[in-house]
Amino acid sequence: MPITPEQAAQITTRLADELAGRHANIKENLDYFKGDCGKLRFASDEFNEHFNKRFEGFADNWCKPVIVAPAERIKLKGIRLDGQGEADADLKRVMQVNEYETGFSEALVLTLAAKRSLALVWGNDDDPDTPEVTFEHPEQAIVAYEPGSRRRKYGLKMWSDADEGYDYATLYTPDEVWKFQKRASAKTIQLPSGVTFGGWEARFVATDDTWPLKNPLGVVPLVELPNQSLLKPEPMSDLGGVKKMQDAINLAWAYLFNDLDFMSLPQRMLLGGEIPEVPILDANGQDTGQRRKLDMKELMAERILWVPSKPGSDVKSGEWTAAAGDSFLQVINQAVEHVAAQTRTPPHYLIAKMVNTAAEALTVAEAGLVSRTDERITYITPGVREIFRLICLAQGDEGRADAVRSGTLLWGDIQYRSEAQRADALMKKRQMGYPLEYLLELDGVDPLDIPRIMEMVEREKKDAQLEEVTRALAMRDAMGEPQESDGEEDAAGDSDER
Repeated sequence: MPITPEQAAQITTRLADELAGRHANIKENLDYFKGDCGKLRFASDEFNEHFNKRFEGFADNWCKPVIVAPAERIKLKGIRLDGQGEADADLKRVMQVNEYETGFSEALVLTLAAKRSLALVWGNDDDPDTPEVTFEHPEQAIVAYEPGSRRRKYGLKMWSDADEGYDYATLYTPDEVWKFQKRASAKTIQLPSGVTFGGWEARFVATDDTWPLKNPLGVVPLVELPNQSLLKPEPMSDLGGVKKMQDAINLAWAYLFNDLDFMSLPQRMLLGGEIPEVPILDANGQDTGQRRKLDMKELMAERILWVPSKPGSDVKSGEWTAAAGDSFLQVINQAVEHVAAQTRTPPHYLIAKMVNTAAEALTVAEAGLVSRTDERITYITPGVREIFRLICLAQGDEGRADAVRSGTLLWGDIQYRSEAQRADALMKKRQMGYPLEYLLELDGVDPLDIPRIMEMVEREKKDAQLEEVTRALAMRDAMGEPQESDGEEDAAGDSDER
């Protein structure tokens, strides 16, 4: 149902507030992915007091491989519609024109790390057959659903222009497209209807002839690509349990670095004597004649433990040997192994110690990652299929849009295999009777290249038959076999006909 400008502004404000509420968690997850983990956590108050600033910003980043490992294996090849034997070439063309390889790859990383990513599909006035497809950051777009369903009710895309000092918002409903703007510091601005709400005002674009615009697609063109949600509205990040282990690893490294520091400059002890004093200077740097004793912080900075005793006692010196760092390395290695187990990331992705390992052993080691990657494909499949459906709707082809709803998405092989393994498996399947065209799909050939390869195969077959006939005739001529007379040929022909 169409809504009023006041309702549109109210919905925009509500969704904008909900989107703003997600920013902190999105930023935290992406900071961990990038290795910007911030200050040390889980450290004692004493350690924090003296060393937190020293190690601020350091991170031994294990979060990135946890995300990249499955993301780099998810390759979208296209979609095969019902009734088609091959991948739909036109839909693949539209995605390629929109540079989906880069956008989809980055969207996958956001889905796994930041819980979700989004895609926006809209018509292209310059080329109606090639709609525009853009992948959106979860900090800038949000989808609202009908209560109790996954049917999209509203979609909102927001962005800011610091130079112009405006915040921009576009609200998508199944019927209309509402474009708003407001000053970044504005609180209340007059709407066209004379009602104020949340600071939003109508935004007019030179190419628009009405406000709001009609939505020709009939559905919200903003699609969410969520991660695992456990049947709840809010999906989860693959870094949910890794972040705390990452903090523990960073702390262990801080302890180790601190221990190495003491190894290079061991702790010294002075037993007996008085704590040294230093002069107190005035604002001009002149000696005031007063003295003060060095405090503990200054002595700790000099790696000195001063233990005073009674006057007249002998002064003795000593030294404490720093603790061995091997224990810290064992903790770090154990923590990394826990990260591998919890996230089903192969150990050799995190600790590169596998040398001359058999292919079968690598396959077993990567089984968990393959399973996890397959799960992530399951979660994003509905959203990807909806992107293809929206493309068809933007092209005005409702028939193909209906066919897309039950189409089959084509993905690249998520199991890494050596060329020898792959060739051996394909050869055995061929001997079992698998058709060549299906084997090409298993081999990871682009679906749009398969028809061209099959044509090559047919040409080779014809050329081989022609070559065999030519070789046989040449051999007969070389052996000097007599040519049949015309009469004999006619007789042979009559005999064949009989």
